[in-house]
Amino acid sequence: LAGVAFLAAGLWAWSEKGVLSDLTKVTGLHGLDPVVLVLVVGIVMFTLGFAGCVGALRENICLLKFFCGTIVFIFLLELAVAVLAVLFQDWVRDKVKEFFENNIKSYRDDIDLQNLIDSLQKINHCCGAQGPDDWDLNIYFNCSSESKSREKCGVPFSCCIPDPAQKVVNTQCGYDVRKKSKSQWDDQIFIKGCILALEAWLPRNIYVVAGVFIAISLLQIFGIFLARTLISDIEAVKAGNAF
Repeated sequence: LAGVAFLAAGLWAWSEKGVLSDLTKVTGLHGLDPVVLVLVVGIVMFTLGFAGCVGALRENICLLKFFCGTIVFIFLLELAVAVLAVLFQDWVRDKVKEFFENNIKSYRDDIDLQNLIDSLQKINHCCGAQGPDDWDLNIYFNCSSESKSREKCGVPFSCCIPDPAQKVVNTQCGYDVRKKSKSQWDDQIFIKGCILALEAWLPRNIYVVAGVFIAISLLQIFGIFLARTLISDIEAVKAGNAF
């Protein structure tokens, strides 16, 4: 059911934006389209759920082995990614920086990506990958003299420090901010980069993150155990009937 919900949400969002333009963005590797991520998660969840449920109801060993094998593969993949992330922290940091910068370049190309970056910056009180100057990577916010954009040398509104007295979001609060001296930025926008903000967030919430990963791992191990037990019982019954 969760897989169906993810698929339905992803297909609806995909149909609202236009398939051809999104395919171009994906194949061009310009940042991340969140709809693609939702679709992939939905397909994987639906396929595994279908294989596990039908395999258990129909006592189909092939489907159960597929379900069990895929869960084992995902579990080992998660474990490998976690170990590699710890061992190669600098490499991971560089890739995250590159990924975020690619998304900054594509900020105005995809409304879902735009909302994702805005949410990330507002929640973490950050701006850009390493800092506000990263928005020079976007053609609309670039400070070059050739730019004709009204947003030239500015930042998105999600970089602005919110004013509690304002009930309506001022989407123009970031205009011309980077034309001022950096000493004046503190009063208007967040100056910490989002990579630094995320690195600071992780140690503060390490127990929550560890708890989530442990819970997911235990669920996967439990699913593998149930699938293997059922497969063994079915094989034992078939072996008994053979005599």
